[in-house]
Amino acid sequence: MATGRNHRPATRSRGIPEATVARLPLYLRALTALSERSVPTVSSEELASAAGVNSAKLRKDFSYLGSYGTRGVGYDVEYLVYQISRELGLTQDWPVVIVGIGNLGAALANYGGFASRGFRVAALIDADHAMTGAQVAGLPVQHVDDLETIIRTNGVSIGVITTPGSAAQQVCDRLVGAGITSILNFAPTVLSVPDGVDVRKVDLSIELQILAFHEQRKATDELARNGGPGPSGAPPDDQGPEGDIPAVMPA
Repeated sequence: MATGRNHRPATRSRGIPEATVARLPLYLRALTALSERSVPTVSSEELASAAGVNSAKLRKDFSYLGSYGTRGVGYDVEYLVYQISRELGLTQDWPVVIVGIGNLGAALANYGGFASRGFRVAALIDADHAMTGAQVAGLPVQHVDDLETIIRTNGVSIGVITTPGSAAQQVCDRLVGAGITSILNFAPTVLSVPDGVDVRKVDLSIELQILAFHEQRKATDELARNGGPGPSGAPPDDQGPEGDIPAVMPA
């Protein structure tokens, strides 16, 4: 069975920019939805709108793939699904191990979208002896003491870390030592890895903080439009309480 251990996606050798690579999954998600509705072709404008990018950027991204569409017809949906899947390395099986089977780890293990996107959860690992042998998503949880053997036996290509932050670096070091060169990190910490190891960080708290910032800005803008106080609580235009005295007197 091909595990992908010695294979890397074609994008790097073909010089596709990282920004374009980051958008390919967005295109693939939109194209897959079209394919499921049996839509045969799609224009760059329609696909760009579905993916949340502008059409000029989409056409530029697709030019790196050698796909330019047909004037008046657009892009062939099924061919683009295949082409992008191939560039992302999704036409082969990618065994994944999840380390840390708490609420988040269990939720990821139960996520049904991995298999349809070229990923197979090969093993679940946790440090809690009480968890060993427990069934999660149809797989037995194995103890972290056996991590290296598990990775070698299952030909794992990608490690997913969902441990507490205090344990994440040690787990990362062991994954790298066992030959893992791609890691998805959900732990609330920044991992230190050697050259040649790719880490993608998913921090839900940071994403929520960014959303909170935008919510605060929208609320502030709404108050400003209605004549309410600005961000600092001062009335609009930095006027004092009487409306004609500066809030900060000059020195």
